[in-house]
Amino acid sequence: MRTIKIIHSADFHLDSPFEGLSAAKAAVRRSEQRDLLSALVELASAEEADLMLLSGDLLDGGTSYRETGDELVSALQNSPCPVFISPGNHDFYSERSPYAKLKLPDHVRVFTKNALRFYSVPGADARVYGAAFTDRSCAPLLKSFHAERKAGIYNLLCMHGEVGVPGSQYNPISAEDLAASGMDYAALGHVHKACGLLKSGNTWYSWPGCPEGRGFDETGEKTVNIVTLEGSKASLETRSIAKRRYYSVSMDVTGKDPLLLIHTSLPDDSADDIYRITLTGTSERSPDLRRLQQNLDGMFFSLQLLDRTIPPADLWECAGNDTLRGIFLAKLKARYDAAEDDAAKLRIEQAVRWGLAALDNAEEVAVHDHS
Repeated sequence: MRTIKIIHSADFHLDSPFEGLSAAKAAVRRSEQRDLLSALVELASAEEADLMLLSGDLLDGGTSYRETGDELVSALQNSPCPVFISPGNHDFYSERSPYAKLKLPDHVRVFTKNALRFYSVPGADARVYGAAFTDRSCAPLLKSFHAERKAGIYNLLCMHGEVGVPGSQYNPISAEDLAASGMDYAALGHVHKACGLLKSGNTWYSWPGCPEGRGFDETGEKTVNIVTLEGSKASLETRSIAKRRYYSVSMDVTGKDPLLLIHTSLPDDSADDIYRITLTGTSERSPDLRRLQQNLDGMFFSLQLLDRTIPPADLWECAGNDTLRGIFLAKLKARYDAAEDDAAKLRIEQAVRWGLAALDNAEEVAVHDHS
């Protein structure tokens, strides 16, 4: 059997709402998401790929913006190889779905039935099997299925589903199903964290994760798969086509200036990315998040700051002293000692920090969020 190269991607979730961003930046991100399609096609051209397999949730929902449909058609029109799309639980196929309305080029095939079928691809010496979600959930599609073997022809599977979760609503797939399927390679989607190249029986399989993060549950580098098959052998490489990345970092500000710490701790190339920075450690006053935000905004595409600092152990040291500070602390300590639960104690600690800031003539605007 000859060597073939496959571009495998899934879970783009085009037209995501990006609720954690401002409306303007969310619109920018949706536009940039559409650019991933052209980047994927450029990758296929550069790699001289034989096939492109897109394993579901290409769209985030059953409707899409006009610009997204236009870009989908325009980008895939330029694909140097056949493209196969298996709709998933977010972009399931129906007569109302975008897939039913778009005039996709002839070399782009969308699976539309909730049962496995195949298309022959003579130029790649392959049969591409696939199926579509036709609702938000899907019963097992691969169970008891076995593809016919034909000499010199690769059996490939393009499908959305969840491996190793028997009770899943999303087309549960077992390792045993994969081993018995008669497939050479199964291109799967649904899970947003890549798994690498796996094997069950004689069937190689993988899911690539999402090609670009959309929130702080999808941090770091995201990639697409390049799979090379040479007879019974398989290899996998990854490539990044993402423009932006999400990062979540914690910084201990004990005894340090938070602004200086952030400036000196982060890489120089953070301007394209989305960061969540959580401030930890001990601090008599809550860090001034508004001032920090104003000074740091230009370093990131978007920045979220969280205060998780706690008061120092000697917070109450001056309580009872014959000073305004001592009288203030004594009154709050009495309430602290009588507090019924930790939540009430946290509120009193915050009141102490605000009060001390006022006594020191310091502007205190941060809300100490321990949720």
